[in-house]
This record gives sequence, C-alpha cells and structure tokens, in this order.
Amino acid sequence: MKKVLLMGQANVGKSALFNRLAGARVTESNYPGTTVDFAKGRMRLNHEDVEIIDVPGTFSLEPKDKAEEVAVRMLEQEKDALVVCIIDSSKIERGLYLALEIMEKGYPVVVALNMWDVAKNGNVKINAPKLEQILGVPVVPTVATRGEGLKELVLRIENATSASIEEVMEKVGGKGGTFN
Repeated sequence: MKKVLLMGQANVGKSALFNRLAGARVTESNYPGTTVDFAKGRMRLNHEDVEIIDVPGTFSLEPKDKAEEVAVRMLEQEKDALVVCIIDSSKIERGLYLALEIMEKGYPVVVALNMWDVAKNGNVKINAPKLEQILGVPVVPTVATRGEGLKELVLRIENATSASIEEVMEKVGGKGGTFN
C-alpha cells in the first residue's frame, strides 16, 4: 500500500491536516521502543487506499531529541513514500530547510503552505506559483483548520514527483533566496 508521510516542524498544523485527510479512519500508536506518538490513517488517492502517517515534528533531518529521531527513522524506513512537507506560511524560511533536506533525499514532495490566512494577515507575501517553479514540486496554500486548499492538495499529491535539488540551488543562486 502506498504511504504518504506528513512531515514538518511542531505546531505547523500537521495533525489538523491529517485529521482532515484521514477523517475517522485513524489509529494512534507509539513508535516501537519509545513513548513518541504518531497517528496512521487511510485516505483515497486515484481510486486506491493509501496509508497516511502523521509523523512527529522535526526541524531537520539531523535529530536533536527523541521525537525528531523517530521522525527521521520513519522517513528512512519508508523509501517509497511520498512526503507532504507542511510549513507554517508565516515562518516559511524555517520550514523550507526541512523541505529541501527531504527533497535532497530523493522523495517525491508536495509543500503545503499551511496557516496561509495567518501569513496574509501578518503581511507575509508569498508567491506560491513562483516558489513552486523554483522548487520543482507542487506548492499548495492551505488553512487546515478550515479545510481550505485540501482538494487542491489531494490533487497535487496524486501527481507528485521528485525534484532535483541541484536545479533548485541553481534557480535560487544569486536571487538572495526570495520567493515574492
């Protein structure tokens, strides 16, 4: 069965997005040998059941605590998984680092710019289509608590592919890393 990992830092809305995508089809678990919680559920993609996993929050793929160790281990064990990297849109720089690390490992990635409403209300301007062009992966603005952007996110998950990190670095080089 295909797997979709929801990854991102703590408090970016991973669980809210997970609950919207998985609905009532959820199982809470501890990672073997730890007390770190994660949740598994199912959703339909392209007319087939897919397992969706709410991975513990992590700032990077270089773990600093037990929860981050579990997150990295889960990613490493799911070599064929697709990753939805959830980013707090109001703090985009923090989340992009993790997204780039995951892309560098060769995983198909979809970026969910969550808390889009918070970013807009805080005058954070993000050109999502330009960011998508630079990253070479789908980028979808979402507000998980209200279900905004979820249909688009599911459509983009169905067609996700891997991106070349080298091409991303070429595109960003000399631009000062701006996405607006």
